[in-house]
Amino acid sequence: MNDAENTPYAESTDSQPLQERVNNRSQRPTSDAFKAFMASNWAPAPQVTPARDAVADHAARRRRAISELFKGERLVIPAGPLKVRSNDCDYRFRPHSGFAHLTGLGLDHEPDAVLILEPVGEGKGDDGGHHTATLYFRPLAGRDTEQFYADSRAGEFWIGARPTLAEFKARLGLPTAHISELELAITKNVGAPEIGGISIRLVRKVDENIDALVDTARYNTAKDPENLDLGELDALDEKLSEALSELRLIKDEWEIEQMKIAVAATVEGFADVVRALPRALTHKRGERVVEGAFFARAREEGNELGYDTIAASGNNATVLHWTRNSGAVNAGELLLLDAGVEADSLYTADVTRTLPANGTFTEVQRKVYEAVLDAADAGFAAARPGVKFRDIHTAATTVLAERLAEWDLLPVSVEEAISPEGQQHRRWMPHGTSHHLGLDVHDCAQAKRDLYLNGILTEGMIFTIEPGLYFKNEDLAIPAEYRGIGVRIEDDILMTADGPVNLSAALPRKADDVESWMAGIYQEAAG
Repeated sequence: MNDAENTPYAESTDSQPLQERVNNRSQRPTSDAFKAFMASNWAPAPQVTPARDAVADHAARRRRAISELFKGERLVIPAGPLKVRSNDCDYRFRPHSGFAHLTGLGLDHEPDAVLILEPVGEGKGDDGGHHTATLYFRPLAGRDTEQFYADSRAGEFWIGARPTLAEFKARLGLPTAHISELELAITKNVGAPEIGGISIRLVRKVDENIDALVDTARYNTAKDPENLDLGELDALDEKLSEALSELRLIKDEWEIEQMKIAVAATVEGFADVVRALPRALTHKRGERVVEGAFFARAREEGNELGYDTIAASGNNATVLHWTRNSGAVNAGELLLLDAGVEADSLYTADVTRTLPANGTFTEVQRKVYEAVLDAADAGFAAARPGVKFRDIHTAATTVLAERLAEWDLLPVSVEEAISPEGQQHRRWMPHGTSHHLGLDVHDCAQAKRDLYLNGILTEGMIFTIEPGLYFKNEDLAIPAEYRGIGVRIEDDILMTADGPVNLSAALPRKADDVESWMAGIYQEAAG
């Protein structure tokens, strides 16, 4: 052997670029004859103009609202790129929620797309606004191109047909342009407004390439590039993200219908889980059986899971975000199932029920369950138009403090515990009681505190109510009979002018009703 052969990582003489080597397995022909044959004898694509999507008018109103806030500025909202899971395998694509909200696009549309709101004269924009909107994306490549069969990320031979510019324009009522025109659309005339340039705002950290393009344009047009205030520019961009988040605090009628679709599919998914429980009880990873049963419903009825399912049995139910789901489901334990179906529109439900694995609560389990239910009901009673969002949490956790005191678990009085200086009851429920819900499971997360936590409950808001109690096996501050019991009850709530409506009320909540519901499903399966 020579020295190179004795070297563990001998320098390769292969000059093939590293990024191209992933294609070595494909053995794709490159002859001119093959290319010519592949480009011939294909039926023409159907020339049917699709109907306008039901969401199009709602999305237009959302863009109009954003236009009012940023007159004279170019707004850049990327969908985001595909994300690599491993090597050349991508995760299923999901666009950024702000992009989805302003375009109406759900499902897997459209990697690398960018929505640009271009400033125009006062009132001369779309719907009398101050901007004209254009959707830039990569349309379907012709079957006479190599991309058709050679591009595994975008070629029709690999991933199926994709919409044309004309199809999206018709569906969304939104002008479209080829992504090749995007760079100029973003960078043209960028500069200080006082010298005739256009200020630009970007939803950052969605697409690194767009971030770099905007940053370069800002740098190249700055009066003093060396002293460019990046913090000030970041603050400009953050205001756009904040505005897009706050725009979703109030859902329109189309969004409310999408939420009802997502919740209905989620309710069916919970029934599927109960049907799967007998098998889960016999499997070494019964939590995975539960997870799989719900996932099947999410893919059959919707686009995806709205978030990773929590299928937590026994002591795992005391772990707030237990998504490993690698444990057994044992008779006599509780199963905490926190799951939501994401509809094709990308709106997601978020529901939790805590079920007795064998269909019947023990005495202590029932006691803890009913305390959590009482807290949830108190939160629901407090949720009225005109009150603060944070008041839901106060109402629910006060009930929990009272029950803990009744069980002699609190080291202080209820009054001291619920005071800002106390909070000892939160040892067993350290999370919040409610969050907004919609395109994101934790929707509107960039909204200002005064509009979120201190915000006023308003018609059209959709949020959760989800108190819980979590008594860990390792918790020596409680008697042994409570240890290993974790309970959460979570419902999705629509605020109306007349008060709150429980969108997930079809799922039983009372302990007796839960047991009867489970027994009925078992009987149906056996019959």
